[in-house]
Amino acid sequence: MDIRELTDACVHCGFCLPACPTYQLWGTEADSPRGRIHLIRQVADGVAQPAEITGHLDSCLGCLACVPACPSGVRYEEIIEHGREMVEPSRAVADRAVRAGMFALFPYPRRLAALRHLRPPKWAGATAAAAAEVAPPVTRRVRLPRRVAARGVPRRAVVGLLTGCVQSAFFSPVSAATVRVLALEGCDVVIPPGQSCCGALPQHAGRTAQARRLARRTIETFARAGVDAVVTDVAGCGSAMKGYARLLADDPRWAGRAARLAAKVRDVTELVAELGPVAPRRPLPWTVAYHDACHLGYGQGITEAPRRLLAGVPELRLVEVPDGGTCCGSAGVYNLLQPEPAGQLGDRKAAAILSTGAELVAAGNPGCALQIAAALRRAGSPLKVRHTVEILDAALRPLSA
Repeated sequence: MDIRELTDACVHCGFCLPACPTYQLWGTEADSPRGRIHLIRQVADGVAQPAEITGHLDSCLGCLACVPACPSGVRYEEIIEHGREMVEPSRAVADRAVRAGMFALFPYPRRLAALRHLRPPKWAGATAAAAAEVAPPVTRRVRLPRRVAARGVPRRAVVGLLTGCVQSAFFSPVSAATVRVLALEGCDVVIPPGQSCCGALPQHAGRTAQARRLARRTIETFARAGVDAVVTDVAGCGSAMKGYARLLADDPRWAGRAARLAAKVRDVTELVAELGPVAPRRPLPWTVAYHDACHLGYGQGITEAPRRLLAGVPELRLVEVPDGGTCCGSAGVYNLLQPEPAGQLGDRKAAAILSTGAELVAAGNPGCALQIAAALRRAGSPLKVRHTVEILDAALRPLSA
């Protein structure tokens, strides 16, 4: 759809304002959803230049909290993607260089894995310093087999697992937990070799051409795998992959394949809830605060499935975070490119979590886990953040050990 048609849907009512994290922080119209829509339209109409609005678009987390708040059905996720693609060529040389370096690294798991033991020097700038602050501890990288058979119950589905880029480089134990949980719930799990980024990170940053290349590669990889569903344990990846039909809609060779793949994508908690959990759980007497990752809750509309699965663990007490609908400040690579507002949002999130008295935090996205863990450390708290599937795996551990 043309950017003018998309922006025409906004009636500037202001219902989006209180939902927007950056408007909460600064109270400035240009850093609200309707303000950004107005700026993008000005560029589309030739009234403003792309360089004039770049900072305001960069300040947007892309969290999509404004989407359910909008009574007019404005497709903000499409508008902000158009806007970011629009301003990308007009960036300053230094800004382009930083972003080019970042996106030559992040979508490629082997390159990321090679840097796991490095820490950037202090003189390397704010982005490098932010990366050092949120970087996870170096752990042994888990090598997953190409196929794991269902265990304990008859096979109920054959699923493919997206191992992704950041996830495979830094969070492979989470994917190993995902495989164990799925197998115990009756799934044959196929892990296709040669995977890369699904395209979520560059798409989120307005690098649409790179996102499309990576999307095509992902589609081809899982088409060859011949699976009933494609499972991801990363909220941002699932949101992007479910949007492949839109990303490749103008590509006649790939549009149909993109739509078919998108229809098969499931978050791991979504799939287990759909199948109906059957594996016996052991008691976990823990108080767990559940964090809604934006691209799971707002991007995919998945809020009940992870809560229902956690609540199904005997003796586990689930508590809600007071500002649960507000982004933690991770937002793909936002916390690296915009460390100051990301840090403010992270600190607010940490304070809200600590107010619950929880012993553990559950999150369905690795970026959220890193961001919240860093904020909790700044607050002097030893509270740990774990992926939802890791908690489910712990409840199944007598069987999955």
